[in-house]
Amino acid sequence: METQLQQSEYIDASTTSSESMTALEVNSQPQENLPMLPPATSNSQLSEFKVKTSLFFERLPENIETFFNRYQQPIIVIGAFLAAVVALRVVLAVLYAINSLPLVSPLLEMVGIGYTTWFIFRYLLKAETRQELGRDFGYFKKEILGEANNG
Repeated sequence: METQLQQSEYIDASTTSSESMTALEVNSQPQENLPMLPPATSNSQLSEFKVKTSLFFERLPENIETFFNRYQQPIIVIGAFLAAVVALRVVLAVLYAINSLPLVSPLLEMVGIGYTTWFIFRYLLKAETRQELGRDFGYFKKEILGEANNG
């Protein structure tokens, strides 16, 4: 009997209208033994997904603001650390590029040796020039750090 019901469910386009009416009458009778298909949930799942997605994007600015307010100091520290690492890498790359030029490396070494020699003769050989250097260093330190009240 089940095969007859399945066959009667499908109506051939070449059948006459009276045959299709009898097929419809057979199908319209309630049949309690047939298994029921689950309800179509793909549309409801899709609409639920759309609602959740739209809510997520609506709340995204608030969530980002809350996250930044909660973790502001660690974010700044991590950002500063990453910026320092990037800056160090750039400086090292520039120095490596300059050092790889044929005559620049020995020239820079000679400039460094000359400046060190001048500094030693200018400030470190005599006692009064060492005191002058100490005063200049103290003044520079006060300019940068400010005066501390050690009172």
